[in-house]
Amino acid sequence: MGYRKLGRTSAQRKAMLRDLTTDLIINERIETTEARAKELRSTVEKMITLGKRGDLHARRQAAAYVRHEVANAETNQDAVQKLFSDVAARYSDRQGGYTRIMKVGPRRGDGAPMVIIELV
Repeated sequence: MGYRKLGRTSAQRKAMLRDLTTDLIINERIETTEARAKELRSTVEKMITLGKRGDLHARRQAAAYVRHEVANAETNQDAVQKLFSDVAARYSDRQGGYTRIMKVGPRRGDGAPMVIIELV
């Protein structure tokens, strides 16, 4: 099997991964469960690769996936703009491996293994 189902329907799973991808691009580090982080890794890497390509088609593909949330209130910059201007420029010489997953221990309520995923 190629991916984790995460106990959700395909539409719920896609929506959750879109939200997490957007949050990671905006905040650059988030805390989530280990299984979600490992799935999130692939979508974030694809978005950063689109950002590195930098052409109009790549920008529209990223905009179709990432939620339209404001990343920086002062400059009124949204997540796609941040992805293409700041994040992609940072990884211009790097061939993949843009995220880091660090374990932080079990969640208090149900003992799920929690991690922090961040942009390297």
